[in-house]
Amino acid sequence: MSLVICIRLLTAALCLTVSLPLAAADQHAPTIGQQREAVLFWPQAQREAQFRRMYELFPSDRAAHGTHVHALPQGKPLAIPGQDTSAWLASYMDQHHLAGVMVLQHGRVRLQRYAPGFGPAQRWESFSVAKSVTSTLLGIALQRGDIHSLDDTLGTYIPELRDSAYAEVTVQQLLTMTSGVHWNEDYADAKSDVAQMYLHACVDGQAHIVTYLRKQPRQWPAGTHWNYNTAETDLLGILVQRATHRSLAAYLSQTIWQPYGMAADAYWIKDECDGSDTGGSGLSATLGDYARLGQFMLDGGRIAGKPVVAKAWLEGALHRQENVDEPGRGYGYLWWTDSDGSYAAIGIFGQMVYVDPSRELVIAQVGAWPHATSDALVAARREFVAAIKHAVDADPDKPTH
Repeated sequence: MSLVICIRLLTAALCLTVSLPLAAADQHAPTIGQQREAVLFWPQAQREAQFRRMYELFPSDRAAHGTHVHALPQGKPLAIPGQDTSAWLASYMDQHHLAGVMVLQHGRVRLQRYAPGFGPAQRWESFSVAKSVTSTLLGIALQRGDIHSLDDTLGTYIPELRDSAYAEVTVQQLLTMTSGVHWNEDYADAKSDVAQMYLHACVDGQAHIVTYLRKQPRQWPAGTHWNYNTAETDLLGILVQRATHRSLAAYLSQTIWQPYGMAADAYWIKDECDGSDTGGSGLSATLGDYARLGQFMLDGGRIAGKPVVAKAWLEGALHRQENVDEPGRGYGYLWWTDSDGSYAAIGIFGQMVYVDPSRELVIAQVGAWPHATSDALVAARREFVAAIKHAVDADPDKPTH
């Protein structure tokens, strides 16, 4: 079957059911897994309409916020040199189909804009930003002793993998995407692993990804080759949930969302087979809370002055562990790193939480790019970040502390 036909079938099937409650789907309707895979091939109008509703379209767990809210006070408005800042930002967002952009410096809002029809109280799907959150939750579990060591093997926590290529892969190798197990992450190919991983029927009540990965062959020796792999971050999510005896959403609520002071509930999509939250994607939150997440990282993973994330995790997560295809960029523990010391959580279709410690800067954006990713779209985002940095350098907002 051709790629075009696959895309059309997946998209058409999802369009037939997306407006109906999932429970109302008949026996011939797509499974939840098939619907999740079809998201990769939604048309533009559907992306823009539904990325804000993913937690309503798919079974999800709630990460409750608390009564305390971490304030984001207004700072000195940011001016882009040589530009009408408002028009410049509106043009960037319109051209790239972004729903919201927020820039913090020293914890204060210097720039923000929402697209028409989207506002501060609405949530947006973060896609692979969730990977970085899952990794951070593992860092918290390591601090608390729920996970003993980054050198632990996956078979210790997920015994279903003891007879697979993952049996001796370590937690650290999973965090750096160096398992060496074969995987194809081509979002435009309906036959790739990332487009197939949720399609099969549930087996013995195991998460989709466990049954899918058990069959994957080894391609390189573990620890020797970096290969981007969403499924392995789902595995990491399962590991965290088994180690902590909580869903990712519940653990996120307990360890970050409530104590740090997020302003609204977040939601995390669940696997249809075992009910676990999928660590590689599926987290929805408000733009302001994504910015707060960046500020939490900028604060060194501390809440009320107390470290909640393991030092060993911080040292590995936010510094290059593996080289990637772009000069100057690297990969830590599911966080992207830059040579200037900045780091980012990045998701397809334009999602980003960017942290620059040297400038005490956080940039959050959510959107619906016309493609999952492309060189041109990535380059435009990097140009935007560079323009923000240049503006901050030209017109700093002096810290109050």
